[in-house]
Amino acid sequence: MVKKFLLLVLISPLFSETSLEKNCLSCHIKEKIPSELIYRRYLTRYSTHRAIKSTLLSYLKNPKKRDSIMPKQFFLKFPEKKFVDLNSSLLEKNIDDYIDYFDLKKQLKLSK
Repeated sequence: MVKKFLLLVLISPLFSETSLEKNCLSCHIKEKIPSELIYRRYLTRYSTHRAIKSTLLSYLKNPKKRDSIMPKQFFLKFPEKKFVDLNSSLLEKNIDDYIDYFDLKKQLKLSK
C-alpha cells in the first residue's frame, strides 16, 4: 500500500499541468501563436530577463496592440491578447517560468 502511494506521489507531477501551461501556453498552442518567436523578439529588444519580465508584466496587466512588441502584421494573423485575470504574484511566476522555458542559454546547455 505504501509503495503504491509513493509511486503515485512520484509519478503525479509528470501528468499534472503546470501553471504556465494552463494559463499561457495552452492558448498559444490552440491559437498557433509562435511563443518562441515572441520570446526571441523580447530578448532581442530588451536583452535581460529583468527587462523582459518588467515589460511583459506591464503588457499583460493592460494588453493593447499599441503597447505590444509585435509588429502590426502579427495581429492580422493572430488574435489580440485578452486581459488575463491572474493575481500579480501568479502572473510574475508565470512570466518567470515562460522566460526559463524559452531561455536560449538553457537550451544550448541541454543540446551539448
